[in-house]
Amino acid sequence: MREQDGLPLPERRRAIVTIGIAVAISVLSTSVANIALPTMALELGTSPSQSIWIVNAYQLAVTVSLLPMAALGDIYGYRVVYLWGLALFTISSLASGMADSFGLLVAARVGQGLGSAGIMSVNTALVRFLFPRAQLGRGIAAVTFVVAVSSAAGPSVAAAILSVASWHWLFTFNVPLGVLAFALALKSVPHTPKSGHPFDFASAALNAMMFGLLFVGLDGVGHGQTAPVIAAELIAGVIAGYVLIRRQTKLAAPLLPIDLFRLPIFALSVGTSICSYAAQTIAYLALPFYFQVAGGMSQSHIGLLITPWPAVVVFVAPLAGRLSDKYPAGLLGGCGLAVLTVGLLLAMSLPPDAAFVDVVWRLMVCGIGFGFFQSPNNRTLIAAAPRNRSGAASGVLSTARLTGQTIGGVVVALVFAFTHGDIAQGVGLALTAGACFAGFACVVSFLRLSQPHPV
Repeated sequence: MREQDGLPLPERRRAIVTIGIAVAISVLSTSVANIALPTMALELGTSPSQSIWIVNAYQLAVTVSLLPMAALGDIYGYRVVYLWGLALFTISSLASGMADSFGLLVAARVGQGLGSAGIMSVNTALVRFLFPRAQLGRGIAAVTFVVAVSSAAGPSVAAAILSVASWHWLFTFNVPLGVLAFALALKSVPHTPKSGHPFDFASAALNAMMFGLLFVGLDGVGHGQTAPVIAAELIAGVIAGYVLIRRQTKLAAPLLPIDLFRLPIFALSVGTSICSYAAQTIAYLALPFYFQVAGGMSQSHIGLLITPWPAVVVFVAPLAGRLSDKYPAGLLGGCGLAVLTVGLLLAMSLPPDAAFVDVVWRLMVCGIGFGFFQSPNNRTLIAAAPRNRSGAASGVLSTARLTGQTIGGVVVALVFAFTHGDIAQGVGLALTAGACFAGFACVVSFLRLSQPHPV
């Protein structure tokens, strides 16, 4: 039956195109605003510190709503959540581009984040219904490919837009792409089974409190909040998380999928994902400081130096995805993460004035390792969940990525604060921490070899 063995090839291609467009503009929206923050702050009459909320509002909205959106996907069908998320994202992109005040822009960015969560929370679950079981790895690899390309292209896309237009177009360029993706989705994205159980508003509120308070508290570490305020936010977030977990243990279909974490291979895959994304983020944040402050390089030069990492993932991810349909993620991911660990250790030996080729080949090693981990890990995480819990698994996948990225950012902020402005020492310690995260993730990945390979 079609529901069990994917869509026919022509419909599958159209469906993966619409998902690819939506994922691409969603990923781009996490980074394109960064480059224009000084200009936006000046034009909107706000301080540089306040302007950070143009980015944080989006990230916070995504973080607190991923799991509730995934739950809504299980209840009402992934197509419904995907279409509403894409529509909200597109409308909010238009509102962001038309905003003429700081408050309106931040509000519109919140809407963008909620729409993006609707897209990201169910896109991987939808892939499970597009591709035959035997080709699930290829479908996951296609989404991974889009994410890698979009991540690599983010700074270049932003620079290209700003070279010919105002910052408003960083947001409005999403509108025609969103409309196109929505039109394609109406005809190609399949209807999926609905669980029909009621939505748990209390759990959704606790989830928002937990992730929101933890996000704000961890973000405050890197932005100069006082220690008592940070401690209060983190403690309140932990308390909300404890109450949420206690509540979930009593539910048949919990919003925070405690039931899925009882599956060893699922829990191990989540842990691997969090640690690997923390390692990647540490390198992405620390190395530019090293090259700019210690090496005196320009921002455009630094961008070229960092690009080989995500660029290599573009080529490695499809191969790893195909291999994951035949070989266990524990093996592929473990080997990939071992390579990533070696790459980060090699990056530690870079002098500030390193030649272009010396930087590039080391970051290519990191990209090869990360690419071999990413697609197989995502495939295993989704395939380990029962089919009717695909939305919950997809939400956890995206939440694990954001959690790892947040941890990585906090680690870099703490290391730089600890080293009191000594960039060379700080970057060295940060990359050491990144290598430790990658090495731990490698060990956790190999532990999955004792578990059955999900199909």
